Amino acid sequence: MRLTAVMVLAMMVIVASANWLVQYPINDWLTWGALTYPISYFVTDVTNRIKGPTAARKVVWSGFALAVVASAFLAGPRIALASGSAFLVSQMLDIKVFDRLRERAWWQPPLFSSAIGSAVDTALFFALAFYATGMPWVTLAVGDYGVKLAIALLMLAPWWLAVRRRSADAGGNQGNP
Repeated sequence: MRLTAVMVLAMMVIVASANWLVQYPINDWLTWGALTYPISYFVTDVTNRIKGPTAARKVVWSGFALAVVASAFLAGPRIALASGSAFLVSQMLDIKVFDRLRERAWWQPPLFSSAIGSAVDTALFFALAFYATGMPWVTLAVGDYGVKLAIALLMLAPWWLAVRRRSADAGGNQGNP
């Protein structure tokens, strides 16, 4: 139960901060939100690996509810609703893809589920949040997705450490997290 509460809190902080930061472009290709949001897939995937897809869905739904409320205050209702919609669809897809790939090599479930979930999230979020606002939302979406892929690759190192440690604590096979 403690792990679930920590993951829900982490999800809320990650998503709400990303929704606030997405309002601030770095350039025509990237916003500051692109640097924080991809970590939400790490949270979902660790929960899924350790506690299973049911617990991961619980973290997503709870984190969603808290993040949408916080985001409405931090970033406004349009971004909060766009984020909430994209978040739910992409995270549920991430959980499904991860669970289907669960038995493959240790790096495949988190990398492929994050890449697929991120593509869906990026398309939905940027279209809903920034269409007809004057922001270069298509180029921002392309840049955002590129950063999400790069972060998914970088998160493989802490993913391997987290799952390996959990496996060692449980007395499992340390060589194949």
